[in-house]
Amino acid sequence: MKAAITLAVALCGTPAFAGWEPTKPVEIVVAAGAGGASDQMARMMQAAILKNNLMKQPIVVSLKGGASGAEALMYMKSSEGDPNKVLIAYSLIYMLPLSAKIPFNWRELTPVSVIALDQFVLWDNSAGPKTVKEFVAAAKAASSPFKMGGTGSKREDHVLTVFLEQKTGAKFSYLPYKSGGEAATQLVGNHTEANVNNPSENLEVWRAGQVRPLCVFDKERISYTSKVTDTQSWADIPTCKEEGVDVQYLMLRAMFLPGKVTPEQQAFYVELFHKVTQTAEYKDYMEKQALKPIFLTGKDMVQFLEEDDAQNKSLMTEAGFVAK
Repeated sequence: MKAAITLAVALCGTPAFAGWEPTKPVEIVVAAGAGGASDQMARMMQAAILKNNLMKQPIVVSLKGGASGAEALMYMKSSEGDPNKVLIAYSLIYMLPLSAKIPFNWRELTPVSVIALDQFVLWDNSAGPKTVKEFVAAAKAASSPFKMGGTGSKREDHVLTVFLEQKTGAKFSYLPYKSGGEAATQLVGNHTEANVNNPSENLEVWRAGQVRPLCVFDKERISYTSKVTDTQSWADIPTCKEEGVDVQYLMLRAMFLPGKVTPEQQAFYVELFHKVTQTAEYKDYMEKQALKPIFLTGKDMVQFLEEDDAQNKSLMTEAGFVAK
């Protein structure tokens, strides 16, 4: 009996990926340009894995933002059976196939884990309006539509811009850029009046006093209370609903392998990214970038993806962005 219990305990303590490990460098594939939220998260995970010795093989970040991210999706689709490529995915996996009719479906890949939820914030230049009410009034009074910067066309930023128009009656001219980092630079330079960047993409220019957060597109405020600037924390940013604009949207951050990998290979990465979420680097990054913590795998992840896919399809259809 004691021997059986000892064996059971030993088996429970054995890592799920004991039977397989990568034998060559692993590539984290980013479907966006340099400096954006996906690129930043990928490099944080790369550093966390290296510093905490979570994997024997090195890990490299590969930027494949061409064709608005289609390059990365088709690259992963064409890599069936290759366990050395991992996509850091976001809502692009639903939106791009709808808007561009590319032959891609996220169900062709192997889900590993949902590792965070990303929020969106309405930002303007620090010299611009100080509140959502003032911002909307200024946009309505402008002789030409306010320029709204964002990442890509007919994606999250563009959808949010459309719903801002619908909810406020203001008019915006949406300008797509290669990354959130570029959108932030354009706002600082007064080439645009606003953007709806993720917190991470505008963090440094907010800290430098060059941009101002007006509201967050979520049903609740961001939870982090440590000061980011001399006077404000993420939790000090009101929700857009509090400011009279009821628009809400959360974006997944998830890891996928190519299709047709083995269960043992999938299990290795589930365990790897779970370990990443326990590191100090990940926890520090989550707070600094104001991400919502979450970790889903298996059936829970697939259920989340199915529901999130349906919601994004509904939003894309309502915005008129689904290709015919």
